[in-house]
Amino acid sequence: MSSARIPLIAGNWKMHETIAEAEQLIAALLPALSTVSGVDVAICPPFLALQAMVESTRGSRVQVYAQNMHHAPEGAYTGEVAAPMLTEVGVHGVLLGHSERREMFGESDRELAQKLPVALDAGLTPVLCVGETEDERERGDTERKLRHQVQEDLAHVPDDQLGDLVIAYEPIWAIGTGQVATPEQAEEAIGFIRALVADRAPEQAERTRLLYGGSVNPDNAAELLALPDVDGALVGGASLDATSFAAIVAAG
Repeated sequence: MSSARIPLIAGNWKMHETIAEAEQLIAALLPALSTVSGVDVAICPPFLALQAMVESTRGSRVQVYAQNMHHAPEGAYTGEVAAPMLTEVGVHGVLLGHSERREMFGESDRELAQKLPVALDAGLTPVLCVGETEDERERGDTERKLRHQVQEDLAHVPDDQLGDLVIAYEPIWAIGTGQVATPEQAEEAIGFIRALVADRAPEQAERTRLLYGGSVNPDNAAELLALPDVDGALVGGASLDATSFAAIVAAG
């Protein structure tokens, strides 16, 4: 990893943790992270726990990211949350385009192309998730899928802001399955993503942080995080256990 890029370890809690449960988890996590340095840490709680987590992590090294947002600042979008609502409670960033949002809820590349510049303009760090299915990998379509997602989703992001993005490569076949991309697969895909960003802005591509996600745990984190183009991890299930997540952060 480039010395110019600070690693980011982000925990996606998905639809887990009530506010009370989130308070218990963060109370266990903060002491475990107290001695860690040289790495950025983020948690992505459900919407209802965001404000509580912002307050509980204030003064710590942990940042709080939302799991989604709408591109409009307000409007008749029942069930959605806007960027100004996130920044008002002190949220630092937002996950965008997670494969579960794409697959289960029909989130499109067109929508993501609208959301990314809005997040950046609001001062939120966007974490764009990209990745291929098992069928796509077996057909040899990994690069085609990644090229499409990266080019479409970043279409409206100005070149000089590309370095402010985080992109998480999550092979869909590895999410929650216990399967993990081999170090060679992860580095090849993430190196390809960096090359796609560099096609637009080489100097910005050196700043863009690229994460690996997909069944990251304390046993495989060090090997994945040591890869040259990997700048951190997006962690799912293991982020719900304070000891496991702290071990992954320490590996960063």
